[in-house]
Amino acid sequence: MLATTNVGLKPLQIGDITIDSPLLLAPMAGHSNYALRSLCRELGGCGLVCTELISSNIVKNSRARALQRFDWRASERPVAAQLFGVEPAIVAEAARVVVDHGADIVDINMGCWVPKIAKKGGGAALLRDVKKATAVVAAVVEAVNAPVTVKVRSGFEDGAVTAVPFAKAAEEVGARAVAIHARFAGQGHGGDADWDVIAAVKDATLEMPIIGNGDVRSGADATRMLEETGCDGVMVGRGALGRPWLFHHIEHFLATGIELPEPSRAERARIALRHAQLTLQTTALPEQRAVLEMRGQISKYRLDEPGSRRVRNRLVRIESYAELESILLEVGIEETEQVGLRKMTDIA
Repeated sequence: MLATTNVGLKPLQIGDITIDSPLLLAPMAGHSNYALRSLCRELGGCGLVCTELISSNIVKNSRARALQRFDWRASERPVAAQLFGVEPAIVAEAARVVVDHGADIVDINMGCWVPKIAKKGGGAALLRDVKKATAVVAAVVEAVNAPVTVKVRSGFEDGAVTAVPFAKAAEEVGARAVAIHARFAGQGHGGDADWDVIAAVKDATLEMPIIGNGDVRSGADATRMLEETGCDGVMVGRGALGRPWLFHHIEHFLATGIELPEPSRAERARIALRHAQLTLQTTALPEQRAVLEMRGQISKYRLDEPGSRRVRNRLVRIESYAELESILLEVGIEETEQVGLRKMTDIA
């Protein structure tokens, strides 16, 4: 696909940290561990990565459990650690701990809609009370000598856009960037993201970068978001699951107007195997638990032939790394053989 675009890639400045590419990987529970973050950086285009959300209460009450979630490494810096919590003092103390352990940026989660988080007043539920949400940000800003960012939804209750007044208040107390997932909490991941909310937040704030999130699955999507909202960066979440090369594709499109083709099945299988290997090399989980978690991660690589679910159905039942490796190598061999047969047919 050939297109024209007037949107270029400009570095993103978050506090005193310069992010070379304004394309960011969203924090996603059960997915954005070191393996996925590292793979997105390896394949190119991804400027900033963020950990899965970490409970401030766990950091306060069970340091050993918290340390299992501190999986960032110097090789992926700059890196943001995302915290969620309700009480300003507790979130502030957790922020001090993650910065002491090497996090470059502290991100506060005010976007999670999952009931077990929201029913306790955390995540997106904080947006019901802009004053309290702002108090959390102010406490963290005061506690750490590192940039503080916030990820929010459009609002908690459908139709009540609190992202705009909150972003203004957060900037006033020292937040250095806000990322907007342009859906209300009740939508979950359903419906279309309303990018007008991102534009409204951008118009309402003064200097801090505003990062757009929601429904970006291609370079063309990212271009439209940047053009339509004026946002300073684009955050990709679910669009990168099973497609960690997406950031490179977006970067290429923004620079050239050309959409790169998706990797072949064999190449997708190779990248999925790299994903699995990185997981086992770096996870704090026992292998069996890590493999069970990988079921949902590796099955998103779309390794089946069109119309088939055979490979996916096998992947969601794996019990060991050896079984996973065998499936992925088999896919690569199948694809290579099919390509060879097609070439022979073409020659004939």
